[in-house]
Amino acid sequence: MALKVKKNRKYAIASPTSMGVRITPENRMSVHNSNTFYMQATSAETNVLNVSSSLGYKCLALTKFVKGSPIAEFIQRELRKRNIDYVGLSVEQGGPWGYRHQFNIADSGFGPKASRVWNDRAGEIGRTLNIKDFDTKQIFEKDGVGILHISGLIAAMSKETTDTCVKLAKIAKKNGTLVSFDLNYRATFWKGREEELRKAFISIAKLADILVGNEEDFQLCLGLKGPEAGGKDLNSKIDSFKEMILTAKKTYKNAKVFATTLREVISANRNMWGVIANIDDKWFVEEPREIDILDRIGGGDGFTGGLLYGIVQGYKPDKCVALGWAGGALAATSLNDYGEPADEKQLLDIYAGNARVQR
Repeated sequence: MALKVKKNRKYAIASPTSMGVRITPENRMSVHNSNTFYMQATSAETNVLNVSSSLGYKCLALTKFVKGSPIAEFIQRELRKRNIDYVGLSVEQGGPWGYRHQFNIADSGFGPKASRVWNDRAGEIGRTLNIKDFDTKQIFEKDGVGILHISGLIAAMSKETTDTCVKLAKIAKKNGTLVSFDLNYRATFWKGREEELRKAFISIAKLADILVGNEEDFQLCLGLKGPEAGGKDLNSKIDSFKEMILTAKKTYKNAKVFATTLREVISANRNMWGVIANIDDKWFVEEPREIDILDRIGGGDGFTGGLLYGIVQGYKPDKCVALGWAGGALAATSLNDYGEPADEKQLLDIYAGNARVQR
């Protein structure tokens, strides 16, 4: 692979993020008729870090906390358990109507009953992230970072986070750090800021070495033409996806890796899952195949996490794509919205379809 992660870097992957908690009803119940919930610390960005951190690499979350908050303490303890370091200011709550960490309230769905997600983000501390919050010289020059991963969620969260992500991408490039950008379009985040965010996303994309997104992401974030979002018969759309990626390659010439996931929903607990990637001008296609779903949230992040792990390892493109496919499939087997591989072999077994008991 043309992309090489520089050696002797303290952190394999670092990412700006807004941490919160997710609560999920037990036993695949719906939120409205449940009275027991499972709570986890979460963010799209740390979901991506978790594949590499589970497999022994140090990763870093650049974030912000509410001072004295038991939720902040819970998040910090969970990140330490997951081998993810964190840096970030702790800010006074400012009273009961002040800052807090966001709540993501979501059920897992079952059969014909789709998962439903409710985001409660009023007063979210992560929206105040500022480049001045971080000692970027220490992080990128002295400690060193292999890959800076930016999600479109944090990049679109507020004017402050948008500015921070653009500046972090520029600092990363200056210091020989690869830049990964998962576009992650969310209509509610873009409402009223379309022109401003399109400009910022294009700026980050032009610095990116790795561009990830689904068909909707590439079209709505970067204004590219492509297939209609959603729908059935993913195999028939593969040529359209390839055309979309080729269009992106003409504009975003710094990037060496382009990838999009393919998903067809059969039911809430069974999906078709595939990948299209263009790496070093060669195509790698994992045609959609069935996977079983315990909880689908985080599957896309699991894909990106597996892909980046392969790049950190210096693997050939086909193995990186296989690890990405397996990372997404693994995340779908857990109530947590991130994949926690026991070892690399577990990912490769998932990719190979080897579900035999390991003794």
